[in-house]
Amino acid sequence: MEVTRYAAIDIGSNAVRLLVKNIIEIGDYPTQYKKTSLVRVPIRLGDDVFVKGKISEKNSIRMLETMQAFKLLMKANNVDKYKAYATSAMREAENKIEITQQIKKKTGIEIEVINGELEAAIIAKTDLRELIQSDKTYLYVDVGGGSTEMTVFSKGKTLASKSFELGTVRVLNNTFNPKMWKIAEEWIRKNTSRFKSIRMIGSGGNINHIFKNSGRKRGKPLTYTYLNSYYQMLQTLSYEERIAQLEMKLDRADVIIPATKIYLSAMNWSGSRKIYVPKIGLADGIIKSMYNGELE
Repeated sequence: MEVTRYAAIDIGSNAVRLLVKNIIEIGDYPTQYKKTSLVRVPIRLGDDVFVKGKISEKNSIRMLETMQAFKLLMKANNVDKYKAYATSAMREAENKIEITQQIKKKTGIEIEVINGELEAAIIAKTDLRELIQSDKTYLYVDVGGGSTEMTVFSKGKTLASKSFELGTVRVLNNTFNPKMWKIAEEWIRKNTSRFKSIRMIGSGGNINHIFKNSGRKRGKPLTYTYLNSYYQMLQTLSYEERIAQLEMKLDRADVIIPATKIYLSAMNWSGSRKIYVPKIGLADGIIKSMYNGELE
């Protein structure tokens, strides 16, 4: 048996995450990816960037402190290899070079700011074996704070993948191009219309929260009817009521409404009536891609 430890740092528009996994190889058995640690810090860089165009001094300091903590956690976990990727908010931050250089100087962590296409491709590398059936067609939708990544799979192959500047923090702050809804709709319809039946796969913290509170067993889908009724219920509650009654995190209770709208819209445009919710995301894709030698 051979065990290696990989880590992924995902610097998103809503939160920053450190994921550590054991990669276990035993003879001819399939490689196992076992999560050992997940730390999430809700810095919400998108509130700065999508409104003012740059990351504030306060959040720059929080970013540095978070990376210092992650460095220590990776050392404590005996991590063999890691990658740190930043997505939508950092892509657009005027001061991203200054911040990434300071973090590298103080912590040794080199942050790579990736484009939306690479982000979508990495997410598509996540382990979906338990869900994807070789004779079915799926629309995979990953909703983040600054962007939404979509991928169409059919008969086990990736047919199309695209990143849209349509994220929860953008929608919440009304700092997105309203035409993006139509652009996303046209892309989905173009890439799914020839299929009679589409199943949807959703990833991201918001859909995971909804799934967890639905009481469904892992592997069972949420229906469009359930998700739509949940969305209607959310809109009847205030921000404070969503925290008190639904026990949501402070940084979840506001973005969950635009997130649910994005998932419902994708289901409508694709004609999907079921959404499967595996616990996967960009960080999982980073680790798998590193292990497969696809990231240098």
